[in-house]
Amino acid sequence: MTEPLKTPVYDRIGAGYDRTRRADSYIAERIAGHLSLQENGMYLDVACGTGNYTGALVDLGGNWLGIDVSDRMLQRARTKARTVRLALAQGENLPFANHTFSGAVCTLALHHFDRLEPVFSEIHRALNRGRLVIFTSDPEQMRGYWLNEYFPKAMLRSIEQMPGIDRVRESLHRAGFTAIQTEAYAIRQDLQDLFLYSGKHRPYLYSDEGFRQNISTFSGLASADEVREGCARLSQDIESGRISQVIDRYRNQRGDYLFVIADKGNI
Repeated sequence: MTEPLKTPVYDRIGAGYDRTRRADSYIAERIAGHLSLQENGMYLDVACGTGNYTGALVDLGGNWLGIDVSDRMLQRARTKARTVRLALAQGENLPFANHTFSGAVCTLALHHFDRLEPVFSEIHRALNRGRLVIFTSDPEQMRGYWLNEYFPKAMLRSIEQMPGIDRVRESLHRAGFTAIQTEAYAIRQDLQDLFLYSGKHRPYLYSDEGFRQNISTFSGLASADEVREGCARLSQDIESGRISQVIDRYRNQRGDYLFVIADKGNI
């Protein structure tokens, strides 16, 4: 018997999600490049949310179908990319036949899956050939976010729920994927999608409650007291200029996020 869909955190924050969350053109183009999109290909967006990246990718090529467990997110997605098919479904129980898709993508969603291997196995089954491209962050990268200075408890919880790259690689291999590659991504000054570390170069963003509400670390993992105290200290440091010293102390060469590219060979 199929288990009922879980009510995700994004059902609670979906109403205002698109105010700060939208597809970033550079990230979408990198995903499209890694997928080598074909005009007649059929592609799957797993955990598509409000369809921001699904809509951006359909503009870059191919036919797209998005799935998510949040009905509220899908309702919003249906008002946007009307050429994209959408379905309420779990990643570990895809309602598609074997070998349906030419490629798949999953952006900023791995930490919402209880187990990775069942999801990756289902994607592998549903792929004919081609690639799964994941955009995510690694715990080691997250330990290098200067957000740890101001919101240490929330960041620790966020880091603990994020699957590390070794676990991701192992789960992909067990699911049957091969030739797994990674490409580091560092936050760009012109980033359009305001996810967790999008304020790396714009620390004032974290003072905006609407900005924080659309980030699961703040909306689901942070206490009100920690957010209030952290934002107060951050505002003081921005005003005094100390924030520059904090940011410099957290500089590293690991990048801030990762593209993970996994191949499924010809059947």
